[in-house]
Amino acid sequence: MKAYIGTTKYRIAILSILLLIIGSGCSLTRGLKGNEKLVRKVTIKGMDKEFVEQALNYVDKQQQPNNAFNLQLYYWFNKKGKRNIGEPPAILDSNLVEFSRLQIEKFIKSKGYLKAKVDDTIQIKKKKAQLLFAVNQGPMFRIRKIQDSIADTKVRLLYRKTRLVFSHLQPGGRFDTDSLAFDRDAFYQEMKRNGYYDFYRQYINYTADSTYNSGVVDLTMFIDNPADKNAHPIYTMNNTLVTISNSNGQYKGKEDTIQVDSQFRFVDFSHRFKPHPVVDYVLLKKGDLYDADLQTATTSRLSELNVFRNVPNPEYIKTSDSTNRLNMVLKLIPLKRMSDRVEGEFLFADGRYGYNIGNTFTDRNIFKKAVTLQIKLNLSVLYDNGTNTSNNKSIVENQDFKIGASLIYPWIVTPFNFAKPGKYGVPHTTFSSNYSLFFQKGLVERTSLVNSITYDFLETANKVHSITPIDIEFSRGIIDPQARAELLSKNSYSYIYLIGRTIFTTGSQYTYQANGNLLNSYHNFTYFKGSLDIGGNFLSAVSNLTNSPKDTLGKHTLFGYTFAQYAKTEIDLRIYRSFGGERQFIFRVNPGIGIPYGNSNQLIFEKNFYTGGANDIRAWLPRTLGPGQFNRATAYGGDTTLRSRLKYIDQFGEIKFVTNAEYRYKLVNNFFGSKLKGAVFIDAGNVWRLHKQPENPNGEFRFNNLLQSSAIGIGTGLRFDVSFFVFRLDAAFKFKDPQFNGADQWVLIKHGNELFHPGAFKQAYLDANRVGVDANGRSIGDTYNFMQLNFGIGMPF
Repeated sequence: MKAYIGTTKYRIAILSILLLIIGSGCSLTRGLKGNEKLVRKVTIKGMDKEFVEQALNYVDKQQQPNNAFNLQLYYWFNKKGKRNIGEPPAILDSNLVEFSRLQIEKFIKSKGYLKAKVDDTIQIKKKKAQLLFAVNQGPMFRIRKIQDSIADTKVRLLYRKTRLVFSHLQPGGRFDTDSLAFDRDAFYQEMKRNGYYDFYRQYINYTADSTYNSGVVDLTMFIDNPADKNAHPIYTMNNTLVTISNSNGQYKGKEDTIQVDSQFRFVDFSHRFKPHPVVDYVLLKKGDLYDADLQTATTSRLSELNVFRNVPNPEYIKTSDSTNRLNMVLKLIPLKRMSDRVEGEFLFADGRYGYNIGNTFTDRNIFKKAVTLQIKLNLSVLYDNGTNTSNNKSIVENQDFKIGASLIYPWIVTPFNFAKPGKYGVPHTTFSSNYSLFFQKGLVERTSLVNSITYDFLETANKVHSITPIDIEFSRGIIDPQARAELLSKNSYSYIYLIGRTIFTTGSQYTYQANGNLLNSYHNFTYFKGSLDIGGNFLSAVSNLTNSPKDTLGKHTLFGYTFAQYAKTEIDLRIYRSFGGERQFIFRVNPGIGIPYGNSNQLIFEKNFYTGGANDIRAWLPRTLGPGQFNRATAYGGDTTLRSRLKYIDQFGEIKFVTNAEYRYKLVNNFFGSKLKGAVFIDAGNVWRLHKQPENPNGEFRFNNLLQSSAIGIGTGLRFDVSFFVFRLDAAFKFKDPQFNGADQWVLIKHGNELFHPGAFKQAYLDANRVGVDANGRSIGDTYNFMQLNFGIGMPF
């Protein structure tokens, strides 16, 4: 959800709040009492640089310097202890300093510096304290040799077979107790993957024999056998009982019981489920070795069905004989079957206001097979309150109504017998039908109907494929008669063809995504999403075989309608780099191109690229940038009617290139119940026409004009993180505007004095882009806005 607020008074008010929150010059020590001192700096000297950042974490939390902003918030809001906002001052405590010294010394010893010593010094100046920890590391101890002592032969063979794959401990390497812990846990997991259900970490121990003066360590790894046994037992899976409670979470009353096969018994107290696909995603099969990874995958897959509440780990019951078999019991509680979600937003920009309201109805369990039925309705209406029109009356500028229905199956639906690819995630087959009606006052009414089948499946936990083998689209545009006559008189045939034609086409799409599951993390990773959309080839083949008739423009038709042919591709590449402390830098490149061919010389209206908006180039509203150096003032000259009619329609392109750089950082841990984070960003790019077009002068793509025709926006923002969603407020500024030429493009530098005030530049822009005059002869139309405020839910990318 996002909204755009454009009037100067709102912009100044909200920007002032942003600046007030982001910066403060008040004294940091004003809240101290008596002899209290505020810890403002902690320094560690004499330690290897690779360990310093980790070592700082061992300083007691109460002695770590405050974030200045967090501390100011604490002073502002926490009077008389009534609220818990920000963070209290880090008041110097010599006992906690000594505790911190011991922790740092223990840490550096764990990194192989067994003789390390740490001293501390406290420096005080004007009620501010600096803590200095001086480290004498001594020699680094290395591992001389590694050996094992494992009584169980099978366990010993498994350890020696897998150790080199997972181990962080190697002869000649640094002795590190974190590596010991890692190896212990890694082999514990290996045992759990190989049938050792009763194995515990406590069976694994290490002894380190150090030759103190020579700086080497000899390691021995011991794995003990269970008490009174000469080997660790290996377990295989036996029968599985799946029990589904009633809607109250109780396992009582009349149940539906089905013996599915020799493994599965299915008991349903809710009377709402059939065994499939539930038992299909129980990945631990009868006769297989117990595997903890498959147990985790099973609970994940059952959760992904989105019909059960908090799927627990299974219970295991050992068989009473000596065969070391496990009976598994899965107890599941169903979610509420139906849900309804209403969403809404309000926008206000330059005298235009409107709303967007949507409703999503979901039935999670159609056919008793966890098939989801989803029905979505959405209505968007944009008004002009009269400030941009000559009659000063509020009118509807455009409306957009959408309704769609989808059936989502949690498996691959095909006539072929494919193995169920559920190892890394539940695959889905989606049958969808969507209808939309778009109306722009005085120009066009467009309707479209799209039907498609889409398959989504995971290759690995990080790689997702989406294939739409068939997409059937029918779209129709009815141009206002007066607007059509005016477009014809101006020889604007391409706009008539773009928005007024009736098109029938079929297509196929493919999307590949990598590392989408890491987007909410602070790892270092690269995200990639690439899509390919090809349409009309099948219809072209049918047309050629049947020698179908042509329309008046020489285009082939089928069933009386022209069909479109095109190819479109888009890439979203992002590099995420973390700097610790919830600080993150993201660089994004988002290029795309669409090419009409064969039976088309122009892309379908809905297939073109647009730019601007809260997730793109944020200093511009959607559909108000480009193409290239296209300037609406010079393109339409004194034709105010055509300029007004084509607003939000004429700024599109077949080529897109957008790049973003954003630095995110944490400001406050607790700001009225949310984490408050900040961001600074720069956005650049544009859309371009594929070839020269008379209706978009200077809008075509040329490599030698790429920089000249690119826009640049800069800005800052706040993110309010309340765990289950992020509320975002960004203030973005136009820095370079490609609709102008030469030095005039650097609008923020050249005309920054008019940022919040009227002036000659803004007046000249209004006169050039006017759509009429008021009773006093003053120009009416769009004013130039240097700043755009964007409200949104979720991160921009």
